[in-house]
Amino acid sequence: MALQNLLSFPKFWSLFQGGRQIDPTAHTIKSHGATLARNHIHDWLMLVLLILIEVILNVIHPFRRFVGRDMMEDLRYPMKQNTVPVWAVPLYAVLLPIFVFLFFYMRRRDVYDLHHSVLGLLFAVLITGVLTDSIKDAVGRPRPDFFWRCFPDGVEVYDKLGGVVCHGKASDIKEGHKSFPSGHTSWSFAGLGFLSLYLCGKIKVFDRQGHIAKLCILFLPLLAACLVGISRVDDYWHHWQDVFAGGLLGLFVATFCYSQFFPPPYNDDGWGPYAYFVAMEEARGNASLNRESPVVEAMVDNMYANQVPRRNIDSFNRSPTLEAMELGHK
Repeated sequence: MALQNLLSFPKFWSLFQGGRQIDPTAHTIKSHGATLARNHIHDWLMLVLLILIEVILNVIHPFRRFVGRDMMEDLRYPMKQNTVPVWAVPLYAVLLPIFVFLFFYMRRRDVYDLHHSVLGLLFAVLITGVLTDSIKDAVGRPRPDFFWRCFPDGVEVYDKLGGVVCHGKASDIKEGHKSFPSGHTSWSFAGLGFLSLYLCGKIKVFDRQGHIAKLCILFLPLLAACLVGISRVDDYWHHWQDVFAGGLLGLFVATFCYSQFFPPPYNDDGWGPYAYFVAMEEARGNASLNRESPVVEAMVDNMYANQVPRRNIDSFNRSPTLEAMELGHK
């Protein structure tokens, strides 16, 4: 009977829930969305500025690094099409995580979680993009297929100093100087890395219950990002060092952007954004005037329901945030 209950879908799915849905009148897009967006108007304007910088970085020509005859021996890999096209990167690195955020919003109706997750994700990918393209333009490292970009007919031409004199398409040559770091990889790890952190907190991977299935879900986005990076080496668009650096850069930025809005995933309060708990604290402060408010009671009940189970419920069933709120109330 116990095994049957464990294998049943509702029981299995309950392992991946982050708590029951709160009162839909508490924090919805309709009730709090406009105010929340106005409070973060400077953040949204900064995103627009990052987009403009990213466009400029893609227009300017990268540093024309000296490439000699002897260096060409390592740059003769054939030119191939991208296994993962450029247009596909925003789909899986931005839109896919947003769909996941919307799924959790439909369950909980927490506009703070939706707004901050989308804002954090966009900052992660755009900051990563600006850093990546800035380094690309400054370094100007030739791609592994630079020979065929420079000499598409196979006829080598060098100046008196031994440097290449390219006669290929200007766009191919320009793109050929953008090897380090890998943009596909950095964007993938920024977007999918942010998604992994988000899922880690929402499904409570570190709840000390030993559900390895949760850990497998956490690794799926990271595995996808790794495969994208490997494809860049297989397509001869990047050296392995470019991919390695791009992955570290994207994951580093994603972690910092996530930490701006959410507690660490291993924290007892890791299932919700900081702003949610601030709203709870304000609600408890207002509860002294109306302790019978059903909205306040629903929000508080939700906080209790989202705490990590402990052996000693009386001592450990409250999060640090809730404990502080309780002391202030008393």
